Amino acid sequence: MYGIIDCDNCYVSCERVFRPDLKDKPIVVLSNNDGCVVARSNEAKKMGIKAGTPYYQLKELFPNNKVVIFSSNYELYGELTARVVGIIRKEAPAYFRYSIDECFVYFESDTNIDLKKWGEELHKKIRKYVGIPVSIGIAPNKTLAKVASHFAKRHQGYRHCCVIDNEEKRKKALKLFPIDDVWGIGRRYTARLQAMGVNTAYDFAVHHRDWVRTAFRNIVIERTWRELNGEDCVPNEEIVSKKSICTSRSFNGMVSDFDTLQTHVSNYAARCAEKLRKQRTVASVVSVFIQTNAFREDLEQYNNFLDQRLLTPTNSTSVIAKTATEILRKIYRQGFQYKKAGVIVMGISPNSPIQQDLFDFNAEQFEKMKQLDAVVDRINKLNGSETIVLGSQQYTQKDGKGKANVFANAIKHDFRSPNPTTRWSEIIKLK
Repeated sequence: MYGIIDCDNCYVSCERVFRPDLKDKPIVVLSNNDGCVVARSNEAKKMGIKAGTPYYQLKELFPNNKVVIFSSNYELYGELTARVVGIIRKEAPAYFRYSIDECFVYFESDTNIDLKKWGEELHKKIRKYVGIPVSIGIAPNKTLAKVASHFAKRHQGYRHCCVIDNEEKRKKALKLFPIDDVWGIGRRYTARLQAMGVNTAYDFAVHHRDWVRTAFRNIVIERTWRELNGEDCVPNEEIVSKKSICTSRSFNGMVSDFDTLQTHVSNYAARCAEKLRKQRTVASVVSVFIQTNAFREDLEQYNNFLDQRLLTPTNSTSVIAKTATEILRKIYRQGFQYKKAGVIVMGISPNSPIQQDLFDFNAEQFEKMKQLDAVVDRINKLNGSETIVLGSQQYTQKDGKGKANVFANAIKHDFRSPNPTTRWSEIIKLK
């Protein structure tokens, strides 16, 4: 049996941990640079606030409602959800983290654990120890577990844990489950299925396997069909391992000069390197893309993408940032107003053993960079992210006297909450 533990309204719930006064208040969390709504409390959803609503439209669309607004604070969300995973690790026989707010667990078929009781107790423990509410779905495979968590989240009668453990429950759940909410069915396939009269998961599951193969010729869709019919066929490693890591953001305004663009790209490269080290992997390809604002028809448009293979796979911040800068120099064109850039690392493999290049590998230098990254990661973990960064990661701007001032972050986050669990300077003060 599989279970999935899903943090309810994750970003909003994290913000409420240190703000209990916001219980039952409508809350939204904005995207990078305070662009648009990416997370909503249940109260905000009931008001009609939709995901993707631009921040500047909130007051226009909801003039008579007081909505609490937060900028995205991924440092806080990552730290609190890591605590949730820490509890799951102790309570489950086996687990694997799927995303920032979801974690799968696995139970052997001959387990003597009362899974419904286990799920209800786990919810209570996480709520007590971390302060974040979770919903738990348990079923014979991951897709059905996702279906079960949907009901656990939306119906209080399940007491935060729904178990699908027999044919009767499976069929009943699928008949009530919209096809567009099925895990593995994308927006494009949803439209095709609905055009064929398939509106629920059950409508899809009762079709013959040959029909699924002929209509879609897609292994993922067929696998989803098999899972809805009770098979367990989504490999764990396919969920856990990432074939690529991308870090990208739209800028706060437009960027035209190379130096500012390079700083953004260096920061994105550093994030990719940190993620590689966190999952104990290395990358063999670094890619960079830049693009102008497609919505500004009054401006000249330019987009470009280029990748470069590394002779020796690495997760070193300095190597990946240096490579990303070299790529940026090749694709940068002066005279354009850039709106977005990103770094993608690919060719990901375990960090041991590493396939070394005879003409590139320097064992002594490799060990030094490895130790340097480990020290920087530790300092940033103890004192807050970006306590120590590369020189190329620091943004500069001119003051009134023409001198360059260095500042750490050029991302707009006017409504960012403090990080009391990761930064000593923002620790809670009791008066």
